[in-house]
Amino acid sequence: MSTPAPITSPRATGHPDAPMLDAHLVVDRGTFRLDLELRVEAGEVVALLGPNGAGKTTALRTLAGLEPLSDGHITLGGADLDRPTQRIWLPTERRPIGVVFQDYLLFPHLSAVDNVAFGPRRHGVDRRTAREQATSWLHRMGLAEHARRKPRQLSGGQAQRVALARALAVNPALLLLDEPLAALDARTRLDTRAELQRHLGEHTGATLLVTHDPLDALVLADRLIIVEEGRMVQEGDAATITARPRTDYVARLVGLNLYRGRADGPTVRVGDGFPLTVADRLDGDVFVAFPPSAVALHPSRPDGSPRNTWPATITGIQRHGDNLRIQLDGPIGVAADITPLAAAQLHLVPGQPVWAAVKATETRVYPASPG
Repeated sequence: MSTPAPITSPRATGHPDAPMLDAHLVVDRGTFRLDLELRVEAGEVVALLGPNGAGKTTALRTLAGLEPLSDGHITLGGADLDRPTQRIWLPTERRPIGVVFQDYLLFPHLSAVDNVAFGPRRHGVDRRTAREQATSWLHRMGLAEHARRKPRQLSGGQAQRVALARALAVNPALLLLDEPLAALDARTRLDTRAELQRHLGEHTGATLLVTHDPLDALVLADRLIIVEEGRMVQEGDAATITARPRTDYVARLVGLNLYRGRADGPTVRVGDGFPLTVADRLDGDVFVAFPPSAVALHPSRPDGSPRNTWPATITGIQRHGDNLRIQLDGPIGVAADITPLAAAQLHLVPGQPVWAAVKATETRVYPASPG
């Protein structure tokens, strides 16, 4: 295979508008195929979200050089790292990429400072300079007093920061974060997320975050990419994604009831033709969304109620924050959030028939075709 050109900035290669990362990831693994285009600017944080098996980890592994592409390309800073059609492939250790794995994978026999110094040493920096750089990074992470501790002597949040320092110490053009907060307890996660946000804001390279947690993505990322079955199904900033989900997975992620249907003015027929009256007048294929909090439950058909009312059967009741999440079956499946007091007054139990109601003004309607 040929050797790629040295990693340089896009401007140095004569492409001032090129993103730091320009990749088309195509990986065939039996019946699964990843086919995903990624572009991440310098200084930008992009989050990959999707259900288990969507291809997020495969995408990260191909970028890191842990798995080769079947087709497509990975171009970082204007230089090709992987381009099968030209027999170009750069080994993992030569890629200007830093990785923070879910379990951090710190070297157990090395101190925190030597863990961080490992990256610069691997890139040819002498031992003394590498340790000086590592000490500086630990100071920036608020871990100077823990420099001589082994990983087993660190808390989860401290280990996460050591792993981040190790990844950033090589000044990577691309930083890959694989569920970086998943191993932490709830309180440590909250504090560490805020620290991680600050450090990512200072990173001048591109960052790709793989996560299952929508809060991590919403807090840390400038842009979200939703991946399902190996393909991008939605992309945008947090406001766009949360306002207009386009798949059931995204709707669940942001806590909305979502239906695809056919609009004719103020009426949208969803499911098997069930009509929903909506506030916006559109025509053609659309999505209708509304939050579970917009669904009111009644023991019998309400009088003088919103125009959207239908009989339903309770199929599940779960605690959801301070409220109860009621799952309903009927002409359309729906989730409703009600207070414990309201549930007690209605004597709600699984299998119970109720009436559901949603005001037209609580619905959000938008075209099913992107853009």
